Amino acid sequence: MTTVLLVRHGRTKANADGILAGHMPGVKLDTQGRKQAAELAERLSEVRIPRIISSPLERTVATADAIAAFQRRSVIRDIDDRFVECKYGDWTGRKLGDLAKEPMWSVVQAHPSAAVFPGVEGESMRDMQHRAVEGVREWNETVGNDGLYVVVSHGDVIKAILADALGMHLDAFQRIRVDPASLSIVQYTSHRPFVVRSNDSGVDLARLLKPARSKAKSSDAAVGGGKG
Repeated sequence: MTTVLLVRHGRTKANADGILAGHMPGVKLDTQGRKQAAELAERLSEVRIPRIISSPLERTVATADAIAAFQRRSVIRDIDDRFVECKYGDWTGRKLGDLAKEPMWSVVQAHPSAAVFPGVEGESMRDMQHRAVEGVREWNETVGNDGLYVVVSHGDVIKAILADALGMHLDAFQRIRVDPASLSIVQYTSHRPFVVRSNDSGVDLARLLKPARSKAKSSDAAVGGGKG
């Protein structure tokens, strides 16, 4: 059994402002995001984490740095492009409120397996899921049975991995929520994966059950679930 801890990066200013960051350069954790990353790292400090793999983007690397800093032993660090944010093409850098008016928005929400983001750099959500799941499967082989590792990635990418682990079609992955600095845990066995935790932020129930704001305005909303 191989255990994968899926961590979404902490909050960024783009998250707070409702901007689809994608692969924009210079998107860093904001003050709240650094606090979230430190709190998560402290929660994980009692877990022996031998390896942390992250997306190459600055916000995920910074979150991985925070987790490694709280470990009592040395941690192997790796960067894997397969866990990078979805390439949103011409949608990158635009406000979610404006994107919600685009005809393709409804495709992304209701039929994401058919969504291909516009522009030369645009990626399909199907290809994003394929590369991310392939990455997890190959790292499972690398760390071996009884291995444990952390993947620090992005909202839509983690949702796609969780959907695969749950045996869900990609078109249903909008039903999964992945908040900034949240933790999801999947255990892979020779027969099937088991989702042990999903979107665990260690928050109190009063905060967890607050009414959700409009997805187009929420700091936790995303094209697929995370705005990067």
